[in-house]
Amino acid sequence: MTENQLFRHFIMHKPYGYMTQFVYNNKRKKKLLGELHDFPKGTMAIGRLDEHSEGLLFLTTNGKVSALVRGRKIEKEYHVQVDGIISQSDIDRLKQGVEIGINGEKYQTLPCEANLLPNPGYAERSRRVRDDRHGPTSWITVTIKEGKFRQVRKMTAAVGFPTLRLIRYRIGATTIDDLKSGEVKEVDQFDLEV
Repeated sequence: MTENQLFRHFIMHKPYGYMTQFVYNNKRKKKLLGELHDFPKGTMAIGRLDEHSEGLLFLTTNGKVSALVRGRKIEKEYHVQVDGIISQSDIDRLKQGVEIGINGEKYQTLPCEANLLPNPGYAERSRRVRDDRHGPTSWITVTIKEGKFRQVRKMTAAVGFPTLRLIRYRIGATTIDDLKSGEVKEVDQFDLEV
């Protein structure tokens, strides 16, 4: 039996409003990943997407794989809807890295890839972002290899464009193209090569 046969791996399109965990010990009721699929005991999410973020999530029963995916060698691409019409000069600032706050300390993000994105046409999420009466929005892609707490949201805010909707589109070579919101697929291994 190979190591991969001992462990199980899943990809999912995490919907808006779900916590990236299986247990929540607070009195306030939260939606958890276990409500979406019958995962085996010991399954853990690799990395986090906050309750208000959507998109690609890897889950595994293998902690070694988790450490590999979270490392700085694997690209994570996000599709980000921002408040206002972002300019190329603001995107260039994102590419160079920006200063954000992490745990009360200033942090300079690493250079990244960022580009304008034509409206990707995602289905409305369960709670609407807002309507056009509140002003225009833009879509961009941001590709990073690090993953600090709420990093992409803090990066877009640092250049003056708060994030309205955040969708992790890709990890390594795996995308959400074939997954509907809330859908889970079991895979033999994660495709991390780009």
